[in-house]
Amino acid sequence: MAIPIQDTSYQGNVTSLTQSGQETANAPVIRTIGLSDLHRALQLGWEDFKSVPSHAVILCVIYPVLGLVLARTVLGYSVLPLLFPLAAGFALLGPFAALGLYEMSRRRETGAQASAWDALEVLRSPSFGAMLGLGVLLLALFVTWVATAQAIYIAAFGYEGATGMQDFATRVLTTPQGWWLIVVGCGVGFLFALVALCISVVSFPLMLDRHAGAADAMVTSLRAVARNPVPMAVWGLIVAVLLVAGTLPFFLGLAVVIPLLGHATWHLYRETIEPELNPQPLPPRAPRERKPAADFPANLFPWRRKEGA
Repeated sequence: MAIPIQDTSYQGNVTSLTQSGQETANAPVIRTIGLSDLHRALQLGWEDFKSVPSHAVILCVIYPVLGLVLARTVLGYSVLPLLFPLAAGFALLGPFAALGLYEMSRRRETGAQASAWDALEVLRSPSFGAMLGLGVLLLALFVTWVATAQAIYIAAFGYEGATGMQDFATRVLTTPQGWWLIVVGCGVGFLFALVALCISVVSFPLMLDRHAGAADAMVTSLRAVARNPVPMAVWGLIVAVLLVAGTLPFFLGLAVVIPLLGHATWHLYRETIEPELNPQPLPPRAPRERKPAADFPANLFPWRRKEGA
Protein backbone atom coordinates (compact mmCIF):
# COMPACT_ATOMS: atom_id res chain seq x y z
CA MET A 1 0.00 0.00 0.00
CA ALA A 2 1.48 3.30 -1.10
CA ILE A 3 1.96 5.96 1.55
CA PRO A 4 0.93 9.43 0.32
CA ILE A 5 3.67 11.99 0.49
CA GLN A 6 2.65 15.18 2.25
CA ASP A 7 4.83 17.70 0.48
CA THR A 8 2.87 20.54 2.00
CA SER A 9 4.74 20.09 5.25
CA TYR A 10 7.93 21.27 3.52
CA GLN A 11 6.38 24.21 1.78
CA GLY A 12 6.86 26.60 4.67
CA ASN A 13 10.53 25.68 4.99
CA VAL A 14 11.13 26.23 1.28
CA THR A 15 9.47 29.62 1.44
CA SER A 16 11.48 30.59 4.51
CA LEU A 17 14.74 29.58 2.87
CA THR A 18 13.85 31.46 -0.28
CA GLN A 19 13.04 34.61 1.64
CA SER A 20 16.26 34.27 3.63
CA GLY A 21 18.21 33.94 0.41
CA GLN A 22 16.54 37.00 -1.02
CA GLU A 23 17.36 39.02 2.11
CA THR A 24 21.00 37.94 1.84
CA ALA A 25 21.07 38.86 -1.83
CA ASN A 26 19.55 42.29 -1.08
CA ALA A 27 22.02 43.04 1.72
CA PRO A 28 24.21 46.07 0.92
CA VAL A 29 27.55 45.18 -0.64
CA ILE A 30 30.51 46.60 1.30
CA ARG A 31 33.47 47.95 -0.63
CA THR A 32 37.08 47.93 0.52
CA ILE A 33 38.16 51.55 0.81
CA GLY A 34 41.46 53.28 1.42
CA LEU A 35 42.76 56.57 2.78
CA SER A 36 42.33 58.17 -0.66
CA ASP A 37 38.58 57.52 -0.38
CA LEU A 38 38.49 59.42 2.92
CA HIS A 39 40.24 62.33 1.24
CA ARG A 40 37.75 62.22 -1.62
CA ALA A 41 34.81 62.18 0.82
CA LEU A 42 36.16 65.24 2.62
CA GLN A 43 36.81 67.00 -0.67
CA LEU A 44 33.28 66.36 -1.94
CA GLY A 45 31.88 67.37 1.44
CA TRP A 46 33.73 70.67 1.20
CA GLU A 47 32.30 71.22 -2.29
CA ASP A 48 28.79 70.64 -0.90
CA PHE A 49 29.44 73.08 1.91
CA LYS A 50 30.73 75.76 -0.46
CA SER A 51 27.68 75.28 -2.69
CA VAL A 52 25.20 76.12 0.10
CA PRO A 53 27.26 77.65 2.92
CA SER A 54 24.57 79.92 4.32
CA HIS A 55 22.05 77.09 4.59
CA ALA A 56 24.57 74.76 6.17
CA VAL A 57 25.49 77.36 8.78
CA ILE A 58 21.79 78.00 9.52
CA LEU A 59 21.18 74.29 10.01
CA CYS A 60 24.10 73.97 12.38
CA VAL A 61 24.09 77.33 14.17
CA ILE A 62 22.57 75.60 17.18
CA TYR A 63 25.94 73.97 17.83
CA PRO A 64 28.00 77.11 18.47
CA VAL A 65 25.05 78.72 20.30
CA LEU A 66 24.66 75.61 22.45
CA GLY A 67 28.40 75.60 23.03
CA LEU A 68 28.42 79.20 24.23
CA VAL A 69 25.43 78.61 26.51
CA LEU A 70 27.08 75.45 27.78
CA ALA A 71 30.33 77.24 28.55
CA ARG A 72 28.50 80.03 30.38
CA THR A 73 26.45 77.55 32.40
CA VAL A 74 29.48 75.54 33.36
CA LEU A 75 31.47 78.59 34.42
CA GLY A 76 28.49 80.03 36.26
CA TYR A 77 27.76 76.93 38.33
CA SER A 78 31.37 75.79 38.80
CA VAL A 79 30.89 72.39 37.25
CA LEU A 80 33.90 72.70 35.01
CA PRO A 81 34.63 68.94 34.99
CA LEU A 82 31.63 68.41 32.72
CA LEU A 83 32.66 70.99 30.11
CA PHE A 84 34.97 68.71 28.15
CA PRO A 85 32.74 65.60 28.33
CA LEU A 86 29.75 67.60 27.09
CA ALA A 87 31.76 69.13 24.25
CA ALA A 88 33.20 65.74 23.30
CA GLY A 89 29.70 64.28 23.38
CA PHE A 90 28.81 66.26 20.24
CA ALA A 91 30.60 63.52 18.30
CA LEU A 92 28.10 60.96 19.62
CA LEU A 93 25.05 62.95 18.51
CA GLY A 94 26.51 64.35 15.31
CA PRO A 95 25.45 61.50 12.95
CA PHE A 96 21.79 62.05 13.85
CA ALA A 97 21.98 65.84 13.90
CA ALA A 98 23.41 65.86 10.35
CA LEU A 99 20.32 64.26 8.74
CA GLY A 100 19.45 67.44 6.87
CA LEU A 101 23.00 67.66 5.54
CA TYR A 102 22.79 64.13 4.15
CA GLU A 103 19.61 65.10 2.32
CA MET A 104 21.28 68.17 0.84
CA SER A 105 24.23 66.11 -0.41
CA ARG A 106 21.88 63.48 -1.80
CA ARG A 107 19.97 66.10 -3.76
CA ARG A 108 23.11 67.74 -5.12
CA GLU A 109 24.33 64.30 -6.17
CA THR A 110 21.24 63.87 -8.35
CA GLY A 111 21.53 67.37 -9.79
CA ALA A 112 18.49 68.66 -7.90
CA GLN A 113 18.23 71.93 -6.01
CA ALA A 114 19.62 71.87 -2.47
CA SER A 115 18.46 74.39 0.10
CA ALA A 116 17.41 74.58 3.73
CA TRP A 117 13.81 73.78 2.72
CA ASP A 118 14.97 70.68 0.87
CA ALA A 119 16.95 69.58 3.92
CA LEU A 120 13.68 69.43 5.84
CA GLU A 121 12.44 66.79 3.40
CA VAL A 122 14.22 64.24 5.57
CA LEU A 123 11.32 64.58 8.01
CA ARG A 124 9.06 63.07 5.36
CA SER A 125 11.30 60.09 4.67
CA PRO A 126 9.61 56.67 5.07
CA SER A 127 12.46 55.64 7.35
CA PHE A 128 12.39 58.72 9.58
CA GLY A 129 10.97 56.66 12.43
CA ALA A 130 13.96 54.31 12.22
CA MET A 131 16.32 57.28 12.14
CA LEU A 132 14.62 58.71 15.21
CA GLY A 133 14.97 55.38 17.01
CA LEU A 134 18.70 55.20 16.32
CA GLY A 135 19.00 58.86 17.32
CA VAL A 136 17.42 58.04 20.69
CA LEU A 137 19.99 55.26 21.10
CA LEU A 138 22.81 57.73 20.44
CA LEU A 139 21.24 60.15 22.93
CA ALA A 140 21.19 57.41 25.56
CA LEU A 141 24.85 56.74 24.78
CA PHE A 142 25.60 60.44 25.21
CA VAL A 143 23.84 60.63 28.59
CA THR A 144 25.64 57.50 29.77
CA TRP A 145 28.98 58.98 28.72
CA VAL A 146 28.38 62.22 30.66
CA ALA A 147 27.35 60.27 33.76
CA THR A 148 30.43 58.05 33.42
CA ALA A 149 32.73 61.06 33.02
CA GLN A 150 31.30 62.62 36.17
CA ALA A 151 31.82 59.36 38.07
CA ILE A 152 35.46 59.25 36.93
CA TYR A 153 36.04 62.80 38.15
CA ILE A 154 34.44 62.04 41.52
CA ALA A 155 36.65 58.95 41.84
CA ALA A 156 39.70 61.14 41.31
CA PHE A 157 38.87 64.29 43.31
CA GLY A 158 35.76 63.53 45.32
CA TYR A 159 32.63 65.65 45.42
CA GLU A 160 34.37 68.96 46.05
CA GLY A 161 34.02 71.16 42.96
CA ALA A 162 36.64 73.47 41.51
CA THR A 163 36.48 77.10 42.63
CA GLY A 164 37.48 78.48 39.23
CA MET A 165 39.22 77.82 35.95
CA GLN A 166 42.71 78.20 37.43
CA ASP A 167 41.95 75.82 40.28
CA PHE A 168 40.49 73.27 37.89
CA ALA A 169 43.50 73.47 35.54
CA THR A 170 45.89 73.10 38.47
CA ARG A 171 44.09 70.00 39.71
CA VAL A 172 43.99 68.28 36.35
CA LEU A 173 47.42 69.19 34.97
CA THR A 174 49.69 69.20 38.02
CA THR A 175 48.51 66.35 40.25
CA PRO A 176 48.73 62.54 39.94
CA GLN A 177 44.94 62.35 40.26
CA GLY A 178 44.63 64.77 37.36
CA TRP A 179 46.85 62.69 35.08
CA TRP A 180 44.91 59.58 36.09
CA LEU A 181 41.71 61.44 35.21
CA ILE A 182 43.07 62.37 31.78
CA VAL A 183 44.22 58.85 30.93
CA VAL A 184 41.14 57.03 32.19
CA GLY A 185 38.70 59.64 30.90
CA CYS A 186 40.19 59.65 27.41
CA GLY A 187 40.29 55.85 27.38
CA VAL A 188 36.66 55.48 28.37
CA GLY A 189 35.64 58.28 26.01
CA PHE A 190 37.41 56.46 23.20
CA LEU A 191 35.31 53.36 23.87
CA PHE A 192 32.07 55.37 23.72
CA ALA A 193 33.19 57.05 20.50
CA LEU A 194 34.13 53.66 19.05
CA VAL A 195 30.67 52.26 19.76
CA ALA A 196 29.00 55.30 18.20
CA LEU A 197 31.25 55.08 15.13
CA CYS A 198 30.63 51.37 14.61
CA ILE A 199 26.84 51.58 14.75
CA SER A 200 26.34 54.87 12.91
CA VAL A 201 29.15 55.53 10.43
CA VAL A 202 26.91 54.68 7.44
CA SER A 203 23.61 53.93 9.20
CA PHE A 204 21.76 57.22 8.73
CA PRO A 205 22.77 57.70 5.06
CA LEU A 206 21.71 54.11 4.39
CA MET A 207 18.30 54.65 5.98
CA LEU A 208 17.86 57.86 4.02
CA ASP A 209 19.00 56.35 0.73
CA ARG A 210 17.44 52.87 0.86
CA HIS A 211 14.84 53.35 3.62
CA ALA A 212 16.37 50.50 5.62
CA GLY A 213 15.36 49.67 9.17
CA ALA A 214 17.47 50.72 12.15
CA ALA A 215 18.66 47.16 12.88
CA ASP A 216 19.68 46.50 9.27
CA ALA A 217 21.44 49.84 9.08
CA MET A 218 23.44 49.18 12.26
CA VAL A 219 24.42 45.69 11.06
CA THR A 220 25.59 47.17 7.74
CA SER A 221 27.58 49.81 9.60
CA LEU A 222 29.26 47.13 11.73
CA ARG A 223 30.06 45.16 8.58
CA ALA A 224 31.57 48.25 6.97
CA VAL A 225 33.82 48.86 9.97
CA ALA A 226 34.85 45.19 10.09
CA ARG A 227 35.67 45.26 6.37
CA ASN A 228 37.67 48.51 6.62
CA PRO A 229 39.06 48.75 10.17
CA VAL A 230 42.03 50.99 9.40
CA PRO A 231 40.23 53.56 7.19
CA MET A 232 37.32 53.72 9.63
CA ALA A 233 39.73 54.24 12.54
CA VAL A 234 41.39 57.05 10.61
CA TRP A 235 37.97 58.52 9.85
CA GLY A 236 37.12 58.51 13.54
CA LEU A 237 40.43 60.27 14.27
CA ILE A 238 39.68 62.87 11.59
CA VAL A 239 36.26 63.52 13.12
CA ALA A 240 37.74 63.88 16.61
CA VAL A 241 40.51 66.25 15.48
CA LEU A 242 38.14 68.46 13.48
CA LEU A 243 35.64 68.63 16.33
CA VAL A 244 38.36 69.64 18.79
CA ALA A 245 39.58 72.28 16.32
CA GLY A 246 36.02 73.54 15.94
CA THR A 247 35.52 73.94 19.69
CA LEU A 248 38.70 75.94 20.30
CA PRO A 249 37.49 79.38 19.14
CA PHE A 250 34.53 79.42 21.57
CA PHE A 251 32.76 76.63 19.61
CA LEU A 252 32.21 78.91 16.61
CA GLY A 253 34.31 76.66 14.38
CA LEU A 254 31.62 74.00 14.68
CA ALA A 255 29.49 76.07 12.29
CA VAL A 256 31.94 74.98 9.58
CA VAL A 257 33.16 71.65 10.97
CA ILE A 258 29.70 70.11 11.54
CA PRO A 259 28.37 70.72 8.00
CA LEU A 260 31.68 69.64 6.47
CA LEU A 261 31.63 66.35 8.37
CA GLY A 262 27.92 65.86 7.64
CA HIS A 263 28.35 66.24 3.90
CA ALA A 264 31.55 64.19 3.94
CA THR A 265 29.79 61.37 5.80
CA TRP A 266 27.28 61.07 2.97
CA HIS A 267 30.10 60.74 0.44
CA LEU A 268 31.91 58.27 2.69
CA TYR A 269 28.74 56.19 2.59
CA ARG A 270 28.80 56.34 -1.22
CA GLU A 271 32.44 55.23 -1.25
CA THR A 272 31.77 52.37 1.18
CA ILE A 273 28.45 50.90 -0.03
CA GLU A 274 27.83 49.64 -3.55
CA PRO A 275 24.84 51.30 -5.25
CA GLU A 276 21.64 49.30 -5.53
CA LEU A 277 21.33 47.38 -8.79
CA ASN A 278 17.53 47.32 -8.75
CA PRO A 279 16.29 50.03 -6.38
CA GLN A 280 12.67 49.75 -5.36
CA PRO A 281 10.72 52.80 -6.58
CA LEU A 282 8.74 54.72 -4.00
CA PRO A 283 5.54 56.64 -4.66
CA PRO A 284 6.30 60.31 -5.35
CA ARG A 285 5.85 62.67 -2.45
CA ALA A 286 3.42 65.54 -2.67
CA PRO A 287 5.31 68.76 -3.40
CA ARG A 288 5.86 70.98 -0.39
CA GLU A 289 4.06 74.27 -0.72
CA ARG A 290 6.49 77.19 -0.60
CA LYS A 291 4.97 80.05 1.40
CA PRO A 292 6.44 83.55 1.02
CA ALA A 293 7.71 85.25 4.14
CA ALA A 294 5.44 88.24 3.49
CA ASP A 295 2.40 86.02 4.18
CA PHE A 296 3.80 84.73 7.46
CA PRO A 297 0.91 85.81 9.75
CA ALA A 298 -1.70 84.51 7.31
CA ASN A 299 0.17 81.21 6.91
CA LEU A 300 -0.61 80.43 10.53
CA PHE A 301 -4.36 80.51 9.78
CA PRO A 302 -4.84 78.83 6.38
CA TRP A 303 -8.57 78.24 6.92
CA ARG A 304 -9.19 81.98 7.21
CA ARG A 305 -7.33 82.52 3.97
CA LYS A 306 -9.68 80.05 2.24
CA GLU A 307 -12.75 81.78 3.65
CA GLY A 308 -11.52 85.12 2.40
CA ALA A 309 -10.99 83.66 -1.07
